[in-house]
Amino acid sequence: MHFSNKTMADIIIETENYVISLLTNELDSNFLYHNIRHTQRVVKSTQELLDFYGLDAKAAEDLLLTAWLHDIGYTVSATNHEEESCKLAEAFLRSKSIDEERIAAIRSLIMATKREHEPTNRSEEILRDADASHLGKDSYLETAEMLREELSLLGVANYSAAEWRDANIKMFQTEHRFYTDYAIENWQETKDDNLGRLIKARKKMKKVAKKEKVKAQYKTEFKDKSPERGVQTMYRVTMRNHLKLSDIADTKANILLSVNAIIISLVLADLMPKLDNPSNKYLILPTALFMFFSVISMVLSIIATRPNITSGEFTKEDVKKKKVNLLFFGNFHKMKLEDYEWAMKELIKDQAYVYSSLTKDLYFLGLVLDRKYKLLRWTYAVFMVGMIISVLAFFLSLHFYGPRAAVIL
Repeated sequence: MHFSNKTMADIIIETENYVISLLTNELDSNFLYHNIRHTQRVVKSTQELLDFYGLDAKAAEDLLLTAWLHDIGYTVSATNHEEESCKLAEAFLRSKSIDEERIAAIRSLIMATKREHEPTNRSEEILRDADASHLGKDSYLETAEMLREELSLLGVANYSAAEWRDANIKMFQTEHRFYTDYAIENWQETKDDNLGRLIKARKKMKKVAKKEKVKAQYKTEFKDKSPERGVQTMYRVTMRNHLKLSDIADTKANILLSVNAIIISLVLADLMPKLDNPSNKYLILPTALFMFFSVISMVLSIIATRPNITSGEFTKEDVKKKKVNLLFFGNFHKMKLEDYEWAMKELIKDQAYVYSSLTKDLYFLGLVLDRKYKLLRWTYAVFMVGMIISVLAFFLSLHFYGPRAAVIL
């Protein structure tokens, strides 16, 4: 071996400079992954493994030279880069007066980086683990994405995100493994984490795809059957207005109920005890009228707010003939859950039945509102007339039968 007065350390430095210059100036810019950064990462990982295993100087030097030279063939070809790397490395090393035995050893190590090659010795194991060390790094997903983009830009292969993820999962699970104990101890755990992240992302994507598929099927199946937005809005607004009117009616009835209850309480507390006195007999008729109209107003208010409960049962025949409105609780509150679930499934199957039920709901709610407001109108009328008659009766009784009238007579 002849080094021309140069040490092997000098040769390694010259090799580093040569590779950096070659990959910087000659490599296609579409190589986003197989570039100088990848080579430097492989060299760093190789040195990390060499520090642990402490190989002899010759083997260590050959590995470092190979780590620098193993991918320079990409400047010539993206498909047979190992062979091209061997040719370029051979020419460079000969120019540095490296003997043929070591050149052959370095050529052999470069060919050991082929994807399908199975290592046969420690040096090959170290180089294979160093070349794949990115699998055990936290930055793996970003690095893998650059490789996918590189393959696309070079026209080698076009993977979708899902296809690339599946290909990586398959590679992790069935193809790649670390060979050295050091790599297994220090890089395997992060590699497993990266695999877990890939699987988790695939599961998430499958869930999203499944939801999109169901949504697409639903749109396809019900596109012509689904109600127009205007129809939906009509039912929604009408139902909301009906419920608001019902709330208003109940509020008005409760107000009248409370007012009359207070009136009756005051009459019972203040006027009734005074009626025992013969001098207050003139108050009997006005008080009786006052109480009568207040009681009638209360009764009408109670009737207006009193709920009507229907039978709460239906038969399967009623559902098949579409005679029952399943949207109103009064028609099913006594039914068993399984019977109601069956009936609702039948309802959902038939769009016409759904519209019919919604229409019936609005119609009967309208009838309830009509009854409530009629009763409220009578209640307010009775209350108003009763107040007028009662006040007039008090004044007339006081005028004709009160204490002053008795004195005059």
